Amino acid sequence: MITREPKPDRLNAFSDAVFAVIITILVLELRAPHDWTLKALVSLWPSAVSYAVSYFFIAIVWVNHHHLLRYAQIATGRLIWINFAHLFSVSLMPFSTAWIAQTELAAIPVSFYAGVLVFVNATYVLLCMEAIDRPQKEEVPADARRTMRVRSFITLGLFASAGIVALEYPVGGMVLICVCLIVYLRPDVRTVISSHDHSDVDRGDRSPTDIVGPPIA
Repeated sequence: MITREPKPDRLNAFSDAVFAVIITILVLELRAPHDWTLKALVSLWPSAVSYAVSYFFIAIVWVNHHHLLRYAQIATGRLIWINFAHLFSVSLMPFSTAWIAQTELAAIPVSFYAGVLVFVNATYVLLCMEAIDRPQKEEVPADARRTMRVRSFITLGLFASAGIVALEYPVGGMVLICVCLIVYLRPDVRTVISSHDHSDVDRGDRSPTDIVGPPIA
């Protein structure tokens, strides 16, 4: 009897559904002002800022998650559970977003928010290790793997720093968080195509690592 290797298709589909639910919950946290004046609308700026940053962050996480799982050929048990951990970390975004909105960017909520982003990034690093480093390394260039790891650890440190800064300067912590998001605007890394690969390119046979996807923003 032939044992078939489980493909990551269902894992991708389930993850997409979870991301969609998280974004839906996020928008449900928005509350219309009780008054009809422009001043009442402007007073909700903490909700607008927190929602915009969180929505942008979740969009970046989804695109990077989608890009990363393209390299996973087999849905191993380890990959499935690490992916669940990653989705769990992202699912905390609506709660932390509502907290900083309701407290108008207070120190502890913003620091907690940055901590959630650290959690999201840490689980993403584990996902990278499982999806890229373990299976068939030759399919992903060493430079691309190295760049993805370095970028992940840098943003991990920046989010942690934002959490510390937010304890004293909450707005400064939010600004640092927004700066961190720029690092992940493009999920893939442009690779150098060797002379041997040029022949494949001419025939239209380009690997996923040779194709640079569109920027997210």
